[in-house]
Amino acid sequence: MSTAQRTKTVTPLVYIAIGVTILAWASAFIVVRSTAPHFTAGGLALGRLIVGSILLAPLLLRHKWIAPTRREWLLLLGFGGLWFGGYSILLNLAEQTLDAGTTAMIVNIGPILIALGAGIFLGEGLPRWLLIGTAVAFLGVVLIGVGTGGSVLGAGIGVFWALLAALTYAAGVLFQKPVLARLPSAQVVWLGCVIGMVVCLPFAGEFIAGIQSAPVEGLIGMIWLGAIPTALGYTTWSYALSRMPAGQLGVSTYIVPPVTIVLSLILFAEVPALLAIVGGVIALVGVALSRRRVPSPEPAEVPAARPPEPVGRSRK
Repeated sequence: MSTAQRTKTVTPLVYIAIGVTILAWASAFIVVRSTAPHFTAGGLALGRLIVGSILLAPLLLRHKWIAPTRREWLLLLGFGGLWFGGYSILLNLAEQTLDAGTTAMIVNIGPILIALGAGIFLGEGLPRWLLIGTAVAFLGVVLIGVGTGGSVLGAGIGVFWALLAALTYAAGVLFQKPVLARLPSAQVVWLGCVIGMVVCLPFAGEFIAGIQSAPVEGLIGMIWLGAIPTALGYTTWSYALSRMPAGQLGVSTYIVPPVTIVLSLILFAEVPALLAIVGGVIALVGVALSRRRVPSPEPAEVPAARPPEPVGRSRK
């Protein structure tokens, strides 16, 4: 099946993959929140990616290795360095001062950034509603920042880190999408995870210190982050991304923040500030608006041509 055909065919298995991704990534915000006190941001990111790289390696046996071209290596470096490496560190930094639900609401403006980037760089177009939704979502993020105490240094920095995380997440998707046209998704995800791990190697000392001092629940949290949101979540995401447009798939993750808020309420009794919730709702409305499509005008009916009269036959 060609890439174009796979992109147009959304099977039930693709929807299952999207659902698994949403649940896996929602759990990441919760587990980072509970595990972050036991590690530095860089140390936790490195541990997560070590676990992910180990668990993803066996999936390579299912597919023949395809040597990436020079262009594909550059895209893979951007994908792994920004999304696996940069995003993991920035998410950990954000949740040092923000609750899980608020962080999830900010990070999940990523779908709009993906749609904008896909329209500019992948030729998926920039419809009017996408631009309107972007403006609405930006207003929502501003309200989240104010609601979480953006004037307070810690909260303000947390919002900044979460916004950068959203940017690296979106950029990573845009780097990843083109290489999935030729390379197996398992190979792409594993390479991205390994590249991200290499990016985080400067934090090896902090990682070792964290392992030595962290309680059992901290170590379990780190392993969970590597196994579920990383190994499983990125695999199911890549499977879906190879079979549908980046902008269309990206918007499906708007379900992550509500799931995260419910889990955060149950596990930590944490509820985002009221104004932050309002801002989050507005941001999600912006995401929904960005996916609206103006219906194409129906072509006017052209009257059927009158058959020619036989030559030499007179009109009566």
